[in-house]
Amino acid sequence: MTTMTKTSSLPEACVRALENQLDPEFFRAFCDPARIALIAHLAASPRPLTVTEAATCCGVHISGVSRHLAVLRRAGVLSSKKTGREVYYELDTDALADSLRSIARALEVCAADAKNTLCS
Repeated sequence: MTTMTKTSSLPEACVRALENQLDPEFFRAFCDPARIALIAHLAASPRPLTVTEAATCCGVHISGVSRHLAVLRRAGVLSSKKTGREVYYELDTDALADSLRSIARALEVCAADAKNTLCS
């Protein structure tokens, strides 16, 4: 019973910070095996890829690959650049790593705050 009372008194700033980091759109980008394959394919590529080039990794029709790339771009995982009629996609490694680090930090801070609250 005391655990529930103490848990519910976690600092609101901690909860808000964690909620801000746990963006459903970001996580939705990782919930499809084809998108995971695209991320891995782009990560292993020495240069940005067109939709056609990216499509070689996952056995999905090019229109589906285009939609998957758009989801990943909106989630901040990829960057894109249009050159003429072609759009080139590349993994935004820095942005992805920063997002994952921010989520990890927010989780660690909230967990530490919760532990300290329970121990007080």
